[in-house]
Amino acid sequence: MAFPYMEAVVGFMIIVYVFETYLDLRQHAALKLPTLPKPLMGVISQEKFKKSRAYSLDKSHFHFVHEFVTILMDSAILYFGILPWFWKRSGDLLVHVGLNAENEILHTLAFLAGVMFWSQVTDLPFSLYSTFVIESRHGFNKQTIWLFFRDMIKGIVLAIVIGPPIVAAIIVIVQKGGPYLAIYLWAFMLVLSLVMMTLYPILIAPLFNKFTPLPDGELRVKIENLASSLKFPLKKLFVIDGSTRSNHSNAYMYGFFNNKRIVLYDTLIQQCKNDKEVVAVIAHELGHWKLNHTMYSFIAVQILTLLQFGGYTLVRNSKDLFQSFGFDTQPVLIGLILFQHTVIPLQHLVSFVLNLVSRAFEFQADAFAKKLGYGSALRAGLVKLQEENLSAMNTDPWYSAYHYSHPPLVERLAAIDEPDKKAD
Repeated sequence: MAFPYMEAVVGFMIIVYVFETYLDLRQHAALKLPTLPKPLMGVISQEKFKKSRAYSLDKSHFHFVHEFVTILMDSAILYFGILPWFWKRSGDLLVHVGLNAENEILHTLAFLAGVMFWSQVTDLPFSLYSTFVIESRHGFNKQTIWLFFRDMIKGIVLAIVIGPPIVAAIIVIVQKGGPYLAIYLWAFMLVLSLVMMTLYPILIAPLFNKFTPLPDGELRVKIENLASSLKFPLKKLFVIDGSTRSNHSNAYMYGFFNNKRIVLYDTLIQQCKNDKEVVAVIAHELGHWKLNHTMYSFIAVQILTLLQFGGYTLVRNSKDLFQSFGFDTQPVLIGLILFQHTVIPLQHLVSFVLNLVSRAFEFQADAFAKKLGYGSALRAGLVKLQEENLSAMNTDPWYSAYHYSHPPLVERLAAIDEPDKKAD
């Protein structure tokens, strides 16, 4: 008797949904608490706490609805055989327009075009509500409806331009990979990721945001001096016009070898009280570089990718797997999709472990910034960013342990303060 892959996958999806909903309910209860956690009393203003609480509860209510609709649609698509039906209809469409449905690359691209259209249509109401109701209600959204749809259209065009060559390459590799298929797929994805990491900030990101050099002044001098003291090969320092879309703030680095760049959101500069707080945030980011966190994360991703492709090679020819989901053929892309569904339990476990590692890295980067003399400024900067972004002040420990890649503010401030308390 064949193993019931489809029933097992749908069953586990529902189990995960129930578990995560339980965690969401715990977090929702924490968000409803009427007072700040004790360590934040006197640190966060009562006005900001009330605004943060209202914003977090709005997002939480929205999340419950979105997740419920998502699990209904995902389960129905798998259980009622909509995937194989859609695969057959995409083949019929090719025949209707005079193309060869036996050509797997063309068939796959037609299938993906339909999937992209479906996902855009079903996700659009949620995106519009999140952006123009929740984010606008709490003073974050700065987008016009025209800018929103312009960004969406740009994303679709990019997918149409970039997607087909990548899909075609993957199909050819799988068809001709032989016993070394996993290595070939991993090598291709490695090269692709390096190319995208190089091209995205140069060619793609500027399509959505304006990057301008950070003007000469004290802030630029301080950041350049900090980078120089750490021997960070800073080549360019940009400000991004994040305020055209949102009042949320951020900063990040990118680049390979001796060609590093730092990008500051204009909202970050506006929200921090002084230059030292901005520099402290950059010191934290440079701590990730100095402590090789980026390299470790990259290596971990490559190992997981190779293992994942290794697992795929073991099941890609399993007729039982395809037939369980209603397919009478074994297309490459469908095999990858089905494999992803069958390893959902492992993916959740890996995600949990990676979050643990990420939180440890955040503590280390905070400690690094403090050793450079930015402890007080980093503390003030983190508080200011928490306030301005209206981030959740009360967090459930189970929820944060499962979902958060960054420690809650209370834990980060305690870690920054701890050495000083011991010294006292």
